[in-house]
Amino acid sequence: MENYSIIIFILAIVIGLSAFADKLKIPYPILLVIVGVEIGFIPTMAEIEINPEIIFLLFLPPLLYDASFNISPKDFKTNLHTITTLAIWLVFLTTIAIAVVAYYLIPEMTWPLAFVLGAILSATDAVAAINITKGLKIPHKTITILEGESLINDASALVAYRFAVAAVMGAAFIIWKAALEFILLLGGGFLVGFVMSKILAFILKRVQKKPEVTISFMLLMPFVTYLVAEHLHVSGVIAVVILGLAISRFSKKIFPESLKNQSKGLWDVIIFLLNGLIFILIGLNFRYILKDIDTEMILPYIGYAAIITIVALLVRMARVYLQKINLQKAFQKSKNGKRRVSEHALLDFGNSLIISWSGMRGIVSLAIAIGLPKNLEDGTPFPLRNAIIFISVAVVLLTLIGQGLTLPWIVKKINEIEEKKTAKPIKF
Repeated sequence: MENYSIIIFILAIVIGLSAFADKLKIPYPILLVIVGVEIGFIPTMAEIEINPEIIFLLFLPPLLYDASFNISPKDFKTNLHTITTLAIWLVFLTTIAIAVVAYYLIPEMTWPLAFVLGAILSATDAVAAINITKGLKIPHKTITILEGESLINDASALVAYRFAVAAVMGAAFIIWKAALEFILLLGGGFLVGFVMSKILAFILKRVQKKPEVTISFMLLMPFVTYLVAEHLHVSGVIAVVILGLAISRFSKKIFPESLKNQSKGLWDVIIFLLNGLIFILIGLNFRYILKDIDTEMILPYIGYAAIITIVALLVRMARVYLQKINLQKAFQKSKNGKRRVSEHALLDFGNSLIISWSGMRGIVSLAIAIGLPKNLEDGTPFPLRNAIIFISVAVVLLTLIGQGLTLPWIVKKINEIEEKKTAKPIKF
């Protein structure tokens, strides 16, 4: 009963703060994180233990489904090369970069443990970036790329994390086996998502005259799809994304406007509450993670987290700007009279900077970190577990608060520059 009371209390705070965020001129997610940290330090506040499996099941399916349902398939296809570059190759590149820094920076850090930390912090949380920049004039292309990246990068990060933890446990890492498993995970997830979308479409055709039943099936199916995929040991993330993309096209063809509006209204409320819970839970758990760290190591670990945050940002900026150059080169080349890359896929300086600065970490990194095994197979404690969790949470907080508070300012400055460029001189 106490836990239920705390959850109701948190939901009340989420709803209440949403009304004051604009007046305080602080992005809503950042405000929730800061308030969550403060609430966590209330002496009488009971600890809320985050179960990673519950986090993945409760938060990921609806958020992924909603994002994939609302994304434009045409825009997604146009920017697919950039999306896959960020969601797959950048994830693995970031894992390696953070691992190298952690290995040479943190005492007693081994290569397998360094790669565990890198994998935990490799995926960005576009939910935070999109919520922080909501209401600002961000190009639709930029939002599509950020949302598209978030649909796939969790799958890449989870694969990297799985192999890194296996290496700590003593398993040998063989690159061709890792690549094959990654392909099977993605391919299997695609197949499960496709099959489940056909099943849901078959059901919706027969119940579409009953709005309550239709919406209930659409709410339930992302969770069912995720569970089925995970049970078959393929990517639940990709399965839910494919389900959302397929049902989005299906619903546009057969659903009446009244049903679309009714469904959208309900989903908006659910996503609003889930997003609020995500950010406040990140803040709440800082106190409980802090208690497992020796006092004299707190400042050094925060320092390591700050360096890792900067390295991850620089790697992301470098890869995004390299992608910008590659797209421009590909656009200049043609094959059979056709451009190899659409003009709509090109990135300018403003797009690139916003995408780079939107590389914040969030609930997935937190859940993966907390889900680290407590013991190795021989029963000995998992090495540096508390340190890895603390540094991971510190990086999440630093990126959310640091990049989150400055991102709106960057967007406004870019818009001002663009407006000056497009402004025509007045002739007398």
